Amino acid sequence: MRRTISALALAAAVAATVTAGPAASAEAAPAPAEAVHASARTPVVFVHGYLSDGVTWDPAIAAFLAAGYRPGDLFTYSYDFFGSNEASARGLAAFVAKVKAGTGADKVDIVNHSMGGLVSLWYAKELGGAANIKHLASLAAPHHGTYIAGLCTVLSVSCREMSPGSDFLKRLASGDETPGAVDYRTWYSPCDGVISPFTSTPLQGAVNTLVPCETHLGFLTDVGLLTRVASAFKA
Repeated sequence: MRRTISALALAAAVAATVTAGPAASAEAAPAPAEAVHASARTPVVFVHGYLSDGVTWDPAIAAFLAAGYRPGDLFTYSYDFFGSNEASARGLAAFVAKVKAGTGADKVDIVNHSMGGLVSLWYAKELGGAANIKHLASLAAPHHGTYIAGLCTVLSVSCREMSPGSDFLKRLASGDETPGAVDYRTWYSPCDGVISPFTSTPLQGAVNTLVPCETHLGFLTDVGLLTRVASAFKA
C-alpha cells in the first residue's frame, strides 16, 4: 500500500509540474500546410517523456525558431506514456514516415527528453529507424534505466521497462548502442534528480556532454542549452 501511495504521489507531483495526460495520437507543432514547403533544414521531431505531452517542447521550439528554423520544420510526437515504450516507438516510426512524406525530407532529426530517449532509441535500433535519422539528441534520458522508476512500476508498463535490469533495457543495451550513420548526442547532469544514476544517459559511440548542474525539467527550459542542441544539428 505504501508503495502504491508513493507512486501516486510521484505521479501527482510531476503532473503538477509538467503538462500531463496521455495523448492518443501524434501531433505536429506547425500547421500541415506549412510543412509541405521545401526547407534547407532537416525537419526536427521532438519526443517527450513520462507524464508529459508535446506542449512541453514549447521553449525548445522557440529556441529552434530563434536559431533559424521555420515553423514547418518542427514537429512534436505525443504518445501514451503509460503504455509500452515498444508500442510508442512503433508510433514514432509511423510519425517519422508521415513527416518525411509531408516535407519531402530523406531524414529527420530527433530531440528527446527523459523516457522519450527510450522510445527514440528503440525506434533507431530495433525498428530500423537509424536509416531515417540524421541527428539524435537525448536530454536527460534513462538509456540504462533509473531507479526512480521503481516508484511508478505499479502504474505503468513503461516504468517497469525503465527500471534498471529490465528485459527491455537489456535488449536496448545489447550490441551497438549507437547504430547506423546517425550523429548521436546526449546531455546529462549530476543535478538531474530524476535519472538515477545520472550517468545512465551517456551512450557508447555518442558525443556525451556533461552539464554541470541542470535539473531534470530544466533541460526543457534552458534556452542556452536548447540553442546549443539546435546548433549541433547544423553539423
